[in-house]
Amino acid sequence: MDSQTASTASFDLVFQALGDPTRRAIVERLSRGPATVSELARPLPMSLPAVLQHLGVLEQSGLVRSEKVGRVRTYRIEPAALTGVERWVAERRAAWERRLDRLSDLLAEQRPADDKEKRP
Repeated sequence: MDSQTASTASFDLVFQALGDPTRRAIVERLSRGPATVSELARPLPMSLPAVLQHLGVLEQSGLVRSEKVGRVRTYRIEPAALTGVERWVAERRAAWERRLDRLSDLLAEQRPADDKEKRP
């Protein structure tokens, strides 16, 4: 697998993970600091096994990582995964801004010609 394919597969996992509102809520909570499984599960309207499944998807995508000390498993955000997605989104935004700037320039160039045609 080349680096482009690996990068695409990685982004696919991240976007799939973030596509679920429960997982986005977990990521939002972890952006404020590490939390145990029970702390993450407490506000969610689902069973602990369901929360663990969501955490598994987030961990598989690389968005979070966990550490077990004794019987307590703590999760924390993995900023590198979000940095890659942020860079990808910024590149798309920049490309669209360039396109819109070119369109604006084209419309500005045509505007005086349209005004001249309207005059008697």
